[in-house]
Amino acid sequence: RFAGGPADELMAYTASLPFDQRLWLDDINCSRAHVKGLAHVSILTNDERDTVLAALQTVENEMSSGAFVYAPSDEDIHTAIERRVTQLAGDTGAKLHTGRSRNDQVATALRLWCKRELAQVAKLTLDLCDVLTRRANEAGWGADAVYLPGYTHLQRAQPVLLAHHFAAHVWAMLRDVDRL
Repeated sequence: RFAGGPADELMAYTASLPFDQRLWLDDINCSRAHVKGLAHVSILTNDERDTVLAALQTVENEMSSGAFVYAPSDEDIHTAIERRVTQLAGDTGAKLHTGRSRNDQVATALRLWCKRELAQVAKLTLDLCDVLTRRANEAGWGADAVYLPGYTHLQRAQPVLLAHHFAAHVWAMLRDVDRL
């Protein structure tokens, strides 16, 4: 909506929470590493580190079970997690953001999410390659194999083995997985 609506409706296009909720696990893992680093350089005491890590574990449990409650003030997944950690750990939880920018936090969580998701895409693609290879073998490679018309420049060309057709797709997808 435009002028005349409530302020939150005017800025609704800037809300990222509906999109970046999928980053929750990666943001929590980044936060764990950051907290350990803060303790390593003595910005946090070991007790503070343990308190924040326990709060992060609680948030992870709430997120994975679906019990996590978002507040209207949560502009993104990062503020939602930080808010909840501070609720659980008090002032010590507020130290979670010490020494890191939101841009670095977002970039790191997004990179971890991409790596995790691309690994899943690669696995599913390899599964498809296995199915196509089985179908190629079923279609046959010899004289009694299944043929279909090959095409060049959108016109029928010489006959090709269905197995070769399947194998061509497998090779292309294997290159894609290699690039991933």
